[in-house]
Amino acid sequence: MVLYCASLMIPTQCLGRICLPEEHVALFIFGESMIDAGNNNYINTTTVLQSNIWPYGESYFKYPSGRASDGRLIPDFIAEYLKLPFVPPYLHPGYHRYTDGANFASAGAGALVETNRGLVIDLHTQFHYFEKMERLLRQKLGEAETMTLLSRALYFISIGTNEYLVPFTSNSTMLQSYSHEEYVGMVIGNMTTVIKEIYNKGGRKFAFLNVEPLGCIPLAKALKPGNGGACIEEMTALVKLHNKALSHVLQIQESQLKGFKYSKADLYSFVTERMKNRLKYGFKEGKMACCGSGPYRGVVNCGGKGSVKEYELCGNPSEYVFFDAGHPSEKAYQQLAKLMWDGDLNVTWPYGIKALVGHK
Repeated sequence: MVLYCASLMIPTQCLGRICLPEEHVALFIFGESMIDAGNNNYINTTTVLQSNIWPYGESYFKYPSGRASDGRLIPDFIAEYLKLPFVPPYLHPGYHRYTDGANFASAGAGALVETNRGLVIDLHTQFHYFEKMERLLRQKLGEAETMTLLSRALYFISIGTNEYLVPFTSNSTMLQSYSHEEYVGMVIGNMTTVIKEIYNKGGRKFAFLNVEPLGCIPLAKALKPGNGGACIEEMTALVKLHNKALSHVLQIQESQLKGFKYSKADLYSFVTERMKNRLKYGFKEGKMACCGSGPYRGVVNCGGKGSVKEYELCGNPSEYVFFDAGHPSEKAYQQLAKLMWDGDLNVTWPYGIKALVGHK
């Protein structure tokens, strides 16, 4: 049903008793810290996996919103391009405007339940939250209207990072029982299961980030300070395996699932390029974090979280590719979000998000 807003003559679609702009696209977000808008504020976890202390948020929100950045994250910019308000964390008390979407991501989470078990909302639990939300939508909008909303929506997924970080930063033995190929296969397999479950609920349009060059980020370099600033090659090798497997499995899904369309952003090459050629992209520092301590400010204690309370903070986060030991700055996120939206083929394939959500 198409109506027009009387004052502006904007075409609208009515889902049950709720009327939305005709081009309305909801945004549902699954994953880890790069896209967590603050769900970890509401669970019992360690402070290292939270970003609800100053100076997080200093550049945009002017308070710590729970985002692991000095400001906005990629989904915040995508929401803006979609003409949506920022999509709050699903666990935020009182948030029920699910017609705009929901953010289920949890800092530290993985596709494997074992990754930071007991401290995060793993990917399968995130999907269970999505199912709970979907049932509420069906009660509110009705079956047909809910299917319309879910089939038009964008599903943004970024997962896998912690599977390749945790074995190097904790006493985890997860990696020791498997070959690299087997381990990556389990991560991609769990991720694929959730993609198919979302598809079965009506999801058709997906956006993915692959994994950044983890072996070269400030956190990794601080793990081996005597390494002369060299990257941790084993970590990098795992990430390359993951990214290759992700590309392959997405092509398979597109060929097997009718109507499945996706946009994949190459976060690996995006970050690598800015670390190597920082000035070209408007940064003064490409290897050291803005906030943290130790070599490359790679100790995870920005804001005084973690065991080491004293930390350093740069004067201008927009001059840095990395805000803290493991996360890019708002400026870097904004650059990537724009490339993802427009569909820059150096970074995003096979569709840009703008084309994806307009795809018939």
